Amino acid sequence: MSSYPSIDTDILRTFVAIAEEGGFTKAGEKVNRTQSAVSMQMKRLEEDVLQRQLFERDGRQMRLTAEGQVLLGYARRILKLQSEVFNTLREPHMVGLVRIGVPDDYVMRFLPGILSRFAQSYPLIQIEVNCESSTQLLLRQDLDLTIVTRKPGDEIGQLLRQERLVWAEAQNAAIHEQNPLPLAMDGMACFCTQWACNALDARGRDYRLAYNCPSLSTIMAVVNVGLAMTAQLESLVPQDWRILGEAEGLPQLPLLNIMLVRNANKPSPITECLAEHIVDGFKP
Repeated sequence: MSSYPSIDTDILRTFVAIAEEGGFTKAGEKVNRTQSAVSMQMKRLEEDVLQRQLFERDGRQMRLTAEGQVLLGYARRILKLQSEVFNTLREPHMVGLVRIGVPDDYVMRFLPGILSRFAQSYPLIQIEVNCESSTQLLLRQDLDLTIVTRKPGDEIGQLLRQERLVWAEAQNAAIHEQNPLPLAMDGMACFCTQWACNALDARGRDYRLAYNCPSLSTIMAVVNVGLAMTAQLESLVPQDWRILGEAEGLPQLPLLNIMLVRNANKPSPITECLAEHIVDGFKP
């Protein structure tokens, strides 16, 4: 087997910082090193270890060469694996079960990425996901973390994201022209349904709850084939749908708050680690 020089992970961390910050000075601040120390690290990496030019100057910015772009991908993977090793082997207490509650609406849009990143960092932790409405989830005492939708002034817990409720229909449909409006919603117990109906009542627009759908996937199926329109958070609307508003004679809908509620009776390092991943995953 060929013998290659080793690359210090500290040097890789500096290299990634330069790529992300666009210069040695800002990168030095990020990794707590002087500009000269950063420069010496990169000179060693280019001349002694890899024997490849990794950067080229573009005005005041440092840009990666083709070889630098290749190294950046590997560097990020190496640093990520190093983090996983330490999280798994040096924190043996990070083993156990976390029960989270989340409305079905957010499962498809947000949860896959959050759980994937969390599993990579903490592969020994088991996650139990419970999908119910916000009202039902807040009644449960067995959940460690709960993601719920709340209206402004009725918040509880930590704000994850604020979004507007919007009207939407399939791109080639003209459901908004029908009278009464056929709606596909998650029943009258749902906050979104209540607010949508209240807005239509205030506008004096006739409507009917044509499809009472217990899940977002069912709502999407109904709307996709042009049977009804719906009101959903803007981030949940597929790109091939059309967002509607005042121009189509529909009332503006309110802003909603997505909140993260921790169970004060069941604090743990595991729960807090997952909470941090959830907060990051919901950032706009």
